[in-house]
Amino acid sequence: MTFSIVAWDEKTGMTGVAVATKHLAVGALVPHVRAGVGAIATQAQTNPLLGIQGLHLLEHSRHASPDRILQRLLQNDSERDQRQLHLVNCHGQTAAWTGKDCIGWAGHFTFPGFSVAGNMLVNKKTVLAMADAYQQTAHKPLSERLLLALEQGDAAGGDKRGRQSAALYIMDTSTYPHLDLRVDHHEQPIITLRTLFEESCKDYYQSFRQSMPIERAQILTMDAAWLDEAV
Repeated sequence: MTFSIVAWDEKTGMTGVAVATKHLAVGALVPHVRAGVGAIATQAQTNPLLGIQGLHLLEHSRHASPDRILQRLLQNDSERDQRQLHLVNCHGQTAAWTGKDCIGWAGHFTFPGFSVAGNMLVNKKTVLAMADAYQQTAHKPLSERLLLALEQGDAAGGDKRGRQSAALYIMDTSTYPHLDLRVDHHEQPIITLRTLFEESCKDYYQSFRQSMPIERAQILTMDAAWLDEAV
């Protein structure tokens, strides 16, 4: 019921997900991204825990391949044949899974640096169009490439049930998102997502983002005695 792209940008180190579906609030469940770690989309019989746990494994199992992490996530999942999951790590390595019971058209394609996947689609042209759009726009920023891929996937067919929600979620180096745009319920969610994205490119928003605090290398720690005194 969803089509998505996960990607890592070699030039900037950013990672992100763009996704659309005929379901409410796709941005709350499908995309999972962590700065300096990677990006995951969990869809079909969606299990957000796979995204949360997958990012944890990517961060703390630096020598494990994405394929190995994918196997670990699914090995004890009784509903794995109804899942669709794809990911990219901070080195551009990708892996994907489409369970045999996912409703057609369902499938995925992986490439160095990005992956596309979808289920309940009109046909495979949706994900192929996404891949082509992403590959043909290497000169553009990651956010624009992901949104263009989503738009081209929709134009090629998209979700065979229709449209309802879409999201664009990108991390740079901070623990808070570089960009987190969501359209939770709309007849034309991708068109509306484009409008939100264009608003985010305007000077007033960019100035606001640039004024936000930069995280220090060392994380503040508070011992019990300090907390007791503060109270």
